[in-house]
Amino acid sequence: MASHRRPKQPSRTRVTVLTTAAAAAVALSANAANAAPSEKLGKDEVKAKVDKLYEQAEQATEKYNGAKEKQQKLQKEISTIQDNVARGQEELNKLRDGLGSLATAQYRSGGIDSSVQLFLSSNPDDFLDKASTLDQLSSQQVDALKKIQDKQRELAQERAEATEKLKDLSATRTELGNKKKEVQAKLGEAQKLLNTLTAKEKAQLAEEQQRANRSSTTERPDLGETPPASGRAAAAFSAAQSKIGSPYVYGASGPSSFDCSGLTSWAYAQAGVSIPRTSEAQANIGTRIGSASQLQVGDLVFFYGDLHHVGLYAGNGQVLHAPHTGAVVRYESINNMPFQFGVRV
Repeated sequence: MASHRRPKQPSRTRVTVLTTAAAAAVALSANAANAAPSEKLGKDEVKAKVDKLYEQAEQATEKYNGAKEKQQKLQKEISTIQDNVARGQEELNKLRDGLGSLATAQYRSGGIDSSVQLFLSSNPDDFLDKASTLDQLSSQQVDALKKIQDKQRELAQERAEATEKLKDLSATRTELGNKKKEVQAKLGEAQKLLNTLTAKEKAQLAEEQQRANRSSTTERPDLGETPPASGRAAAAFSAAQSKIGSPYVYGASGPSSFDCSGLTSWAYAQAGVSIPRTSEAQANIGTRIGSASQLQVGDLVFFYGDLHHVGLYAGNGQVLHAPHTGAVVRYESINNMPFQFGVRV
């Protein structure tokens, strides 16, 4: 006989769970239907993004170079001040010793002037062997006290200056670390993008880069007959030419690797000319050349609105420079970058 018992109803809790799960499933299905499929960037798009990241990395590199140069300058200044303070302290000690001989006459007569006592670090008995005549005491005392007070003020000022420079040095070191992280982050982003390419696409990009590098090392471009700006410009350009094929490394200034301003500052140093380390600072020296048609071999050439890239004019519309990460020191058309102006050193 068939059973007429009613089927057991699900509990309220179980119904709620099932309803929630069903709603979530519907929502996920709807989202999946509406979401645009993720598109893989093509080789040219990746290259464009990577080039932009390299440009941003170079911007940060020049800020890094500036902070590094400032750090080195501060360290030298602090060292000089500390040496001056040490020598000044020795002079002060000698002045105080000399003041002791002036105090002996007063000591023998029954007392030492309180202004003199302030500058004596030990008992007047220690100075009895340096006694001088009583009639000399007044004029020498005034002169000795004045010298001591002047030296004390000088030392206090130098110590205060050293303290401020030490604070500045600490802030500069922090900035240096931050800029280094920024450069590394941009290069890391670029590498992640490159890793999204297929092996074939990576090989194609690598071949493009190698072709650009080879154009300098084995297929030197026609540099025309443009004369050098001066003897030292010719010497600087010749030095830079000797480094064609050397790799770009951010923060490097030779002799085996370079960034853009590292190459130009190194090249001019070989010509016996000291120029600033960063592209921005290099833009503010020498004589500015506004037109590319007026450039001569060895002139500094600056690119981009913030002047974060610099090279050496090579003649016939060519620039010799350290381009970016992954590239080497090489020739390149001046038209490949937004030219701003030149500087004749």
